[in-house]
Amino acid sequence: MGFERAATIKPALIDPFQRAITYLRVSVTDRCDFRCVYCMSENMAFLPKQDLLTLEELDRLCSAFIARGVRKLRLTGGEPLVRRSIMTLVRALSRHLGDGLDELTLTTNGSQLPKYAAELADCGVKRINVSLDTRDADKFRAITRWGELDKVMAGIDAAQNAGIAVKINAVALKGVNEDELGDLVAWSHGRGMDLTVIEVMPLGEIDENRLDQYLPLSMVRARLAQRFTLEDIDYQTGGPARYARVKETGGRLGFITPMTHNFCESCNRVRITCTGTLYMCLGQEDAADLRSPLRASKDNALLHTAIEEAISRKPKGHDFIIDRRHQRPALARHMSVTGG
Repeated sequence: MGFERAATIKPALIDPFQRAITYLRVSVTDRCDFRCVYCMSENMAFLPKQDLLTLEELDRLCSAFIARGVRKLRLTGGEPLVRRSIMTLVRALSRHLGDGLDELTLTTNGSQLPKYAAELADCGVKRINVSLDTRDADKFRAITRWGELDKVMAGIDAAQNAGIAVKINAVALKGVNEDELGDLVAWSHGRGMDLTVIEVMPLGEIDENRLDQYLPLSMVRARLAQRFTLEDIDYQTGGPARYARVKETGGRLGFITPMTHNFCESCNRVRITCTGTLYMCLGQEDAADLRSPLRASKDNALLHTAIEEAISRKPKGHDFIIDRRHQRPALARHMSVTGG
């Protein structure tokens, strides 16, 4: 596997607002072994497997972006580690590390890490994000519907034992986990893991009402500030989080606030779905088909033209709103389709 090496440098990708596109998030599958209540409906209809890009096509696509200046590549899903033979792709992409690519990473629910953590580390994956909203086993099952907390905890152990740095991502859910976020901070930092808290995003029809789930992080931060001393710091991972240092623990605490405070002004990210659709903005419907040009030319000439045209349409910011009158999400597609 492997078509285009990063050494074949082409002009960098610059959007209309002079932002360089250096971060690519790629969904390798829309499937997941969980059904989190803020992400999916319980009876999701997943894409036919024949609609997905092959691992070889995903490699070509990622390699083309690396040749255009992408320095950070994150594999997402659904749950990326449930994609069959996923480590073949991870190993292939790892050839770019030190040759155009600074970081290869992924976001996972942790359930498959006992199986894959050592191999991920061997492929040069140095840090990962693990989604974990609660440490209460019953509540975890209620949030994920199908998940088992002990498997995720074993996955975190496996990753840390393999030398991979773990960051915990927690979605703030009103009336569900808001009372335990402080304990989640203490636990994460006690294990040497950063924690990022995320607002619910209005993507896709689910079985729940997101107005009932939505908890502004301004309220979360105010509550945490009653227990901890939070000092804003200028720390960046390439993503949208704004970070504070927690004096009592010495750890970092991130806040991702798409609803109450957007993070668009410095956006360096684009997303590709598992079917080869490029979304220039998570919060906009405009997209570009990259599967057709990818399959139309082996030399990637048509693909690069399509990428350039798409980036020329990247908007200044997103349109995340919740339609309160009709009680529906801002966008119809699910996060699992776009890529976490």
